[in-house]
Amino acid sequence: MPVKILVFGGSIRTGSLSAKLASLAAKEVALLDTEVTHISLADYPLPLYDGDLEAQKGVPENAAKLARLMAAHTGVFVATPEYNHSLPPLLKNTIDWVSRPKNAPGVSFRGRVFAIGSTSNGMIGGARALIDLRKVLATAFNAVVVAEQVSISRAQDAFDEAGQLKDAAPAETLRTVAARLVDLARRLHG
Repeated sequence: MPVKILVFGGSIRTGSLSAKLASLAAKEVALLDTEVTHISLADYPLPLYDGDLEAQKGVPENAAKLARLMAAHTGVFVATPEYNHSLPPLLKNTIDWVSRPKNAPGVSFRGRVFAIGSTSNGMIGGARALIDLRKVLATAFNAVVVAEQVSISRAQDAFDEAGQLKDAAPAETLRTVAARLVDLARRLHG
């Protein structure tokens, strides 16, 4: 039985480089005998996290849907851009909301395996965002985050017209990260 992997990017803007990375990750993971679900956070709009709002109205339905979707997959690949040396607000807000219903029926993040990647127009490829993303995923979801990660520097020039990475080195790193995600998900949930 193939493992199920969820893939999404942390940006929804038109031409998002992290969305391009997420698309490539979904293709790489699909080559490894998996069942891939590739989503856009645009399909799950959420208000800004506010504890008072949660107390008054509960967890928004889109957060609950995402939590159930994440819990239904053995592994998750998240591609993030880097904003001001950290995570973009859309991704952080999504994680904040999705982590709230962790005690709801059918929602368990225990042992969920994550792999991460980043894109940046700068020279270090969003490495600072990856540090923060790793920390947030490990604490918000009690997740296993694989050690390998992919960061695409000068991302504005890294993809060709077909959405493929131009250089062999980051493409190989992405294959390694995808393989590690699938392998660990199989071992922990197989």
